[in-house]
Amino acid sequence: MSNRFFELASIAACATTALAVATVFLAPAPAAAQTPSAKLLAAKEGAKDGAKDGTKAWTPPRTPDGKPDIQGIFSNASVVPLERPKDLGSKEFFTKEEADAYEKAAMSRHEIVAPGTYGDVHYNMQQFGLEKGQTKVAETIRTSLIVGPEGRVPPLLPAAQARAAARQAANKGHEFDGPENRGLSERCILWPNEGPPMLPEGYNSNLQIVQGEGYVAIMQETIHDVRIIPTDGRPHLPPEVHQLVGDSRGHWEGNTLVVDTTNFTNRTAFRGSSENLHVVERFTRTDPDTVTYQFTVSDPSTWEKSWSGEVLMTKIDGPIFEYACHEGNYGMRNNLSGARAEDQKKAAQK
Repeated sequence: MSNRFFELASIAACATTALAVATVFLAPAPAAAQTPSAKLLAAKEGAKDGAKDGTKAWTPPRTPDGKPDIQGIFSNASVVPLERPKDLGSKEFFTKEEADAYEKAAMSRHEIVAPGTYGDVHYNMQQFGLEKGQTKVAETIRTSLIVGPEGRVPPLLPAAQARAAARQAANKGHEFDGPENRGLSERCILWPNEGPPMLPEGYNSNLQIVQGEGYVAIMQETIHDVRIIPTDGRPHLPPEVHQLVGDSRGHWEGNTLVVDTTNFTNRTAFRGSSENLHVVERFTRTDPDTVTYQFTVSDPSTWEKSWSGEVLMTKIDGPIFEYACHEGNYGMRNNLSGARAEDQKKAAQK
């Protein structure tokens, strides 16, 4: 399991890396007095442009270059599943009472485990403060992160199913030939939560947003990558250039940062996607502690139609810590060394 280090030196190392990549970052200017909002009211009621109880919509502060300030350290941890449970049908929202009961039941599954038990010895996240029951989770009445009456990812098209089957067939019997045969996340190259779209992870669901003139940067605690998003109007990379996390370009629409990402690779394969994956994200600060993150995913080679989701990011105390994925990647070494031992055993039996 990857380790989360809590030394001050790690903090400095992460900060140095982020600043080296994007030296244009500017410190946020102190905001003038703002009208406070009822915490998460708009999100909990499904509102898009202000509270429903007559209170004035909250106005975000501005950065030195006049853009809405969405900076901060946030958690996007959530007890809401990506896809809506089938028994809820088209029910997109709980009542407040139902949401409270659902959250209580979900969090109770992450209670402190007894010392010496299997849960304590095997991947005990609590010793690092990573158990979901120890995490600040934004309140919401949504029944799934995916919005709309279906609340689920559309079925894969036949061509997408054929791609997935071909990949599995090509790797069958070669799963442990070498690290190249293992998945990107197991190799500490790319984790699905990094996005886009950015989705909650099982733990370390923390990220930091920093703004500078012409740029926005997002640093994920898992897997410690920094995503640099130009907002200066430059075009996308040429279509023949592909990147694992795509090519992101941002612009502002009112108080919302809109990020358009194309140029993915076929190795990214987000939920079976192809290199034609297209993601549009929207970041809106709805109160001092909350950024509403919305996304729409399209890929005509994978799904019959686009699908969208919404995640609430809630402000937390920092800083972001080092996530030493490769340094603690004992599973990769053990799996491959075990496979080599099996090879030697079979060779000896011949």
